[in-house]
Amino acid sequence: MGNLLKTTRLTRIALLLSSLFFVDKILAVLRQVLVARQFGLSRELDAFNVANNVPDLLFALISGGALAIAFIPVLTEVLTSSGRAPAWALFSRIANLAFLVTFSLSILVAVFAVPLVKAGIGIAPGFTAAQQDMVVQLMRLNLFATIIFSISGLIMAGLQSNQHFLLPALAPIFYNLGQIFGVVILSPAKGYTLGSITLPAFNLGVRGLVFGVILGAALHLLIQVPGLIKYQFRWSAGFGLHTPEVQKVLRLMGPRLVTIFFIQLIFLIRDNLASRLASGAVTSLTYGWMLQQMPETLIGTAIGTALLPTLSEQFATNKIEEFRTTIEKAVKVLIALCLPIAGILAVGLRPLLSLAFNFGEEGTSLLVWVTAAFLGGLLGHSLKEVGARALYARQNAILPLLTAGINVALYAVLGSILYRPLGAPGIALTDSVVFTLEALLLLILLSRKYKLPLHPGSTIWRAAIATLLAGLVTWVSLAFLETRTHALIAGSVSMLAGLIVSLPWMRKEIQLLFHL
Repeated sequence: MGNLLKTTRLTRIALLLSSLFFVDKILAVLRQVLVARQFGLSRELDAFNVANNVPDLLFALISGGALAIAFIPVLTEVLTSSGRAPAWALFSRIANLAFLVTFSLSILVAVFAVPLVKAGIGIAPGFTAAQQDMVVQLMRLNLFATIIFSISGLIMAGLQSNQHFLLPALAPIFYNLGQIFGVVILSPAKGYTLGSITLPAFNLGVRGLVFGVILGAALHLLIQVPGLIKYQFRWSAGFGLHTPEVQKVLRLMGPRLVTIFFIQLIFLIRDNLASRLASGAVTSLTYGWMLQQMPETLIGTAIGTALLPTLSEQFATNKIEEFRTTIEKAVKVLIALCLPIAGILAVGLRPLLSLAFNFGEEGTSLLVWVTAAFLGGLLGHSLKEVGARALYARQNAILPLLTAGINVALYAVLGSILYRPLGAPGIALTDSVVFTLEALLLLILLSRKYKLPLHPGSTIWRAAIATLLAGLVTWVSLAFLETRTHALIAGSVSMLAGLIVSLPWMRKEIQLLFHL
């Protein structure tokens, strides 16, 4: 009964996260639709998207990825063995350190922003001088949000270690609301009209988007404060660099930091290559990535986020069989869900993208191909979420580092080969290929090192059949409906028909999802 309750709780957490991530992604799409209709596939929007890269790299390195994932297993261990007060003391020391490092690096980035943007190996060497100057200005503004996130991202990890997931899952929603405020109020020259009400407009252009990011970061932080109060957080001064717990976090963080650097380096390589293509290439890749991340977040990230504290607890209490079973179930669920959904979206999204973004025939066609190429890696990205977290739960940060290093090298080589003949879709295809290979390598290494037999069995074949049938039904339905009805109906009904056809083939894994 104890195991049943634990697995049922894990499933509830995954479903809660998936539901809130869905709301977050809907708001993100709404935000991007508004941005697209204001700026189109323009040089200004390309500059805004590129300007996010280095601040995003800092956030990911310090608290968004490197520190948070290295932090949760150790914080969970302290919480399990010593209680809440020592755990919050550890949290305070790591948070103090993260803020200091982020603030210092932000100053350096602001000072050296010009060569970071304009150098041949920089983030936008192919942009015009005016675009590069805009990127520099926007990047420096964006660093204010990065400093806020250095604390907010760690609070998410602290609350998740306490098995509290609601407020951390609400935080991205409030982040999006702040950004939407920037799009609707701060950016436009003319206010939006809602019935008889005309909203104010500050005419800040793309700078308004950055101010919206800063506002969203502040909301991301503030919404989580009640969680700190609930779990009796007490701040402690100092860094505790000589304490065993802090040293353990830093030992895990070292390889993880390099791993995240490799992951973020891929975004820099992506935009470096895309800056050499026609105007709009960077934005199409940004939007295509966002669209692929919708199902990846709802499936892979939701399951991976829910798994990490549980896997860490299973490792800390030496429940190896439960650890193995949890991972095996998760892998089967991801295979069964990701393949058909990727096929359905790749085939059926065109009318919805045309309706939402209004990029014109050529721009829509580019976005469709880029998105389809990214969706080819949906399963790989999702499997990586579970494989990497399983290794970090066992406090092994070396294997993810090795696979990430191989990944970035392959990305640079393959991307350089494909981006000229295939354009932006070639860069997206590169992403799918290398991340799928990395996920497979992670799972193979996990299986061999810890003797965890991961056999998807018949799941892979049923998922392949479901993908073929779903894609075919979606395509036939779209061909019939597209000229006969509204684009929204044609796209939605076609994809729904594909999903219905695929469900019987996914039935076992859907049932398994409720017993993770």
